[in-house]
Amino acid sequence: MEDVILAFDFGLKRIGVAVGNTLLKKARPLTIIHEESNTGRFNAIESLIMEWQPASLVIGLPFHADGKEHDMTKRCRRFANQLHGRFGLGTVLVDERFSSCILNFKQGQADDAHAAALILQQYFDESTS
Repeated sequence: MEDVILAFDFGLKRIGVAVGNTLLKKARPLTIIHEESNTGRFNAIESLIMEWQPASLVIGLPFHADGKEHDMTKRCRRFANQLHGRFGLGTVLVDERFSSCILNFKQGQADDAHAAALILQQYFDESTS
């Protein structure tokens, strides 16, 4: 049985979203949420959850290159907790510290939805199920 997974690359200005499923284990960019207010952001996320009916959510967790946490690390943990609390879905945090560097190398520029897809693909590649 396949389960749909939504992934998020959280940012203060934008949130990249990707989708994939546990059968194929392939992630693809879905959309970028440009809402500025928390209400607008969570309404957009709710619409995506209603449309895709995911089994769980994956959130990129940024660190400094040396593995130390910074301000965005805390914000992403809070975002994951809010998603879990609002939608009752399991959340998984994935280390994203090199996703933007990889995207810059591969595409010449980073895109939030592609970053979310890279985070989700990393989750699939690392999962043993």
